[in-house]
Amino acid sequence: MTRNLLKNPNGEEQLEFWDLTENGGSQWKVEDMPGDCGHDFCIDGVSKYFVTSFELCLKRQVINLVEEGYTPEQLDAQPVVSVEDWYCGRTDCGCTYQMAVCLLDENHEVIQEFKPEQVTLDPDTDDCSWKQVSHKFTEYGPGLRHISFEHGGQDSKFWDGWFGVRVTGSSVVVDV
Repeated sequence: MTRNLLKNPNGEEQLEFWDLTENGGSQWKVEDMPGDCGHDFCIDGVSKYFVTSFELCLKRQVINLVEEGYTPEQLDAQPVVSVEDWYCGRTDCGCTYQMAVCLLDENHEVIQEFKPEQVTLDPDTDDCSWKQVSHKFTEYGPGLRHISFEHGGQDSKFWDGWFGVRVTGSSVVVDV
């Protein structure tokens, strides 16, 4: 049962299945690879990405693991939960990227959280090509029933349009 539990991780279905928790500026948009001032992606089959704007854009999915077919017994055995995301900037405009993944109990209380430092990409000083962030949750205790995955960012020059961080290739896998 090892499969990506995120629906529409690459924007093939536009913004379907995503809760737009912040939708600032010109709002979220889906574009084709590599996009203006963009970079080729390193995984075959991924042809689209989500792009942010000049004000904060965040999107989230909350996965109900029981509805996805996992039993409470399987989840209480604390299977490894692997999360992955890919982000990049444009070659002409800086941006910020952030993500937060939370393991939640049946009442949506946080059991454990992965929230790396916000990343700032500056095309004048950084390689703004696609970068991966990943994490494995282990030994988090019993009670896991939901997973919240949220990511996004914005551009750093406040340009009208879609000059912010680009995200794709997101995944959440429960190793049962």
